[in-house]
Amino acid sequence: MAEKLGIYVHIPFCRSKCDYCDFYSLAGQESRMDDYQKALIAHIKETGPLTRGCQVDTVYFGGGTPSYFGEKRLRELLRTIAKRFDLSKDAEVTVECNPDSVDLKMLQSLRRAGVNRLSLGVQSANPCELSSLHRPHDFEQVKAAVQAARKAKFKNLSLDLIYGLPGQDLAGWKDTVEQVLAQEPEHLSCYGLKVEPGTLLDYRVSRGEKLPDDDAQADMYLWMVERLGEAGYRQYEISNFARAGFQSRHNLKYWMGRSYVGFGPGAHSDFGGRRYSFVRDLEKYISGVLGGGMVIDESELIPQRERGSEYLMLRLRTTRGIEEWEYRREFFMNFDPLEQKLEEYERQGWAERHDRRWNLTPKGFLVSNQLIGELLSIQEEATLEKTLRLKEGGPEQNGEN
Repeated sequence: MAEKLGIYVHIPFCRSKCDYCDFYSLAGQESRMDDYQKALIAHIKETGPLTRGCQVDTVYFGGGTPSYFGEKRLRELLRTIAKRFDLSKDAEVTVECNPDSVDLKMLQSLRRAGVNRLSLGVQSANPCELSSLHRPHDFEQVKAAVQAARKAKFKNLSLDLIYGLPGQDLAGWKDTVEQVLAQEPEHLSCYGLKVEPGTLLDYRVSRGEKLPDDDAQADMYLWMVERLGEAGYRQYEISNFARAGFQSRHNLKYWMGRSYVGFGPGAHSDFGGRRYSFVRDLEKYISGVLGGGMVIDESELIPQRERGSEYLMLRLRTTRGIEEWEYRREFFMNFDPLEQKLEEYERQGWAERHDRRWNLTPKGFLVSNQLIGELLSIQEEATLEKTLRLKEGGPEQNGEN
């Protein structure tokens, strides 16, 4: 059976830059779109033959604002992927959109080209909150975009929200969630606001602007998890909720440690046991691809044993969690020290066990960075002890080799 592979295509262009955004995105660079398209197509054509034996079952156009790039360019990219890769007939093909940059004609064109999933950046239903982020749309445009998507026969629609915004309280967050639920999406991504260094929001906060504190964000999060569950959206990752059968297959590749290849400045890949990324610079990427120069920024070969840390970090972001024998079999490592810590978390209400599988609870997700960090430290200590034992010629235990 062919190995399953995901493809991520980064579209860095935006109409305007949002104050909180730390992704590699650019406003006012429309004149570079055509050359960027040429570079992407050349890069896709060059990479396709290297993935023989793999079948692409997810394609994700992220950004930036892919819908701002235009449906003609997106269709051309998808055609090139279909020609150069083994694209499965039931592949999940997602395009990220802003509500102000789509209309019915565009969405119909994308749907005919094979796009079958849309991710709309909504963030809030409150006009003051949207304005505080410098979002380029209002909620009426969100509703219009959802209506257009349905008319274009999209049956898999995801909406993105952010809580913990400037001036937001629990009542305001509840109102946003209820208005979004009324749009009946199949999927919701709900992220707590993070102030990233170097962003305009970081500057505003440094000048004294107040945000909801950690306790207020925790209240928003826990209410949201309960409310979305009542509405039929099952939580499957810290920030992601879906109706049955509508989990993001592409994003699950990241969290489950599956293979994917990326294209574009700042895009990451995990393929053939190697993780690598491309330069976070539009001009360097274009000139490098078209001129035969270097576009790889970082590259490292990840030994299987080191994947054990990623297993903990990524799987514990999901409600599927981690499993004892899965861990022992894949990484030849002792699970007992981890289980002792997880039992402590269980007593605190941060983790729960189903047979031999462990996952964090919503309360545990709130402090997941701390909990996962502690588990990683325990794992590192256990690995060091085993290494010392081997050097000293001590016996192997627990069936490890």
